[in-house]
Amino acid sequence: MRLLQCPSSCCNSDYKESQSSSHSHNLHLHSESSNSSSLSSQPSLPSVPSLTPPPSSSSPQPQTTVHHQLLTTIKGHSSPIFSLSLHGKFLYSGSSNSEVRTYPTNNINNNNNNVVVAISNGAIKSLIVYGDKLFSAHQDHKIRVWKIETDNINNPNQRYKCIATLPTFNDRFSKMFSSKNYVKVRRHKKCTWVHHVDTVSALAISSDGYLLYSASWDRTFKIWRTSDFKCLESVRNAHDDAINALVLSNDGFVYTGSADKKIKVWKKQHHDHVEGENKNKNEKHYLVGTLEKHKSAVNALALSTDGSVLYSGACDRSILVWENSNNNNNNNNLNNGEFNKVLVGALRGHTKAILSLVVVADLVCSGSADNSVRVWRRGVDGNYSCLAVLEGHRRPIKCLAMAVDYSSNCANNNGGPDDHNNNNNNNNNNNNSSSYLVYSGSLDCDIKVWQIRVPSLF
Repeated sequence: MRLLQCPSSCCNSDYKESQSSSHSHNLHLHSESSNSSSLSSQPSLPSVPSLTPPPSSSSPQPQTTVHHQLLTTIKGHSSPIFSLSLHGKFLYSGSSNSEVRTYPTNNINNNNNNVVVAISNGAIKSLIVYGDKLFSAHQDHKIRVWKIETDNINNPNQRYKCIATLPTFNDRFSKMFSSKNYVKVRRHKKCTWVHHVDTVSALAISSDGYLLYSASWDRTFKIWRTSDFKCLESVRNAHDDAINALVLSNDGFVYTGSADKKIKVWKKQHHDHVEGENKNKNEKHYLVGTLEKHKSAVNALALSTDGSVLYSGACDRSILVWENSNNNNNNNNLNNGEFNKVLVGALRGHTKAILSLVVVADLVCSGSADNSVRVWRRGVDGNYSCLAVLEGHRRPIKCLAMAVDYSSNCANNNGGPDDHNNNNNNNNNNNNSSSYLVYSGSLDCDIKVWQIRVPSLF
């Protein structure tokens, strides 16, 4: 592993320019913490080894021909885009003016197909879809649940009905009569523990769809039951500053990233002797580890498909890579289902803060305040290469989504023509490559759709 330096930079000018564009922009692009903005870039981490060997490396690196192109730019939003989510055949976007729009991915080039399916209060910071429900996290401290009501789930003009606002009335009413349900939120002010009291910044759903997790700038994360939207638990003072990111692993770990520069790892305490309704009440989350290496606010987290690799992005312009200790034949940490993540290195190249991350297969995409998206690939040796830099946005990249481009892959595997490949000199390689679609949402109010074609590692 070798160190790859990148120049120090700052995007405060971009932030101020975004602020001046409109009053609503000024309202919603404020600091991710009390001390620093998520858009403010900080010094990088020279002490952390780079996982991307520099071009001058003495060991020759295999040449990888990657084809990428911008397929389309989706217009429609009139305010910054804060969240993207893919589900089924649709892309969902949420903006600072509280609009949720949907786009059919099989006809993404047609800008007339994007429709507003929901309007509410407060900038939309996170979106997640499960089954026939859409969950949205808002800057007004609320979580809203929308029901997709349509006879045909593939109807691009489907409409959404808000069926719940969390915390629900029943939750609020049942907690208001006992003093033990009240917590101090600021001087001389208390509220019940089921309330978020600041922006809800992130959402995640358990793999079985039974639990919804929410993280907030109020330094808490909460767990809700999706069947009746009851708040089951609130982890208070989970961090010393705003929580900006939350991800779940299939093996039960919860990762939270905060403006306090820390990543914390949580797990639910199981009580095998407790059954029924009381089982959920007694299964509380506890802290199992803290990852401390970032020197500035952590803005984004992403997990590999199997949960063995955690990626974290921060204002220090670095993407840190954390792997299970047994991946590196290091058994000093706890194994057998216990927390065992260790830092193995950093991905460098962005010149400003990392704002968003997404992982599909062996590809990692990062969005930055430098207005670009970088595509990284993990090699069989554990090192990474930057396959592409996607440029075209005029403002920071706040959210990303990515999916396998099955339509293009099927055409190539069947020997059909590659309609999106402008390089006709190496058609044989197309049959041994995989195609991906990357969606980037920006503070410039646009969504861009990119196609990436990557040769197989084998």
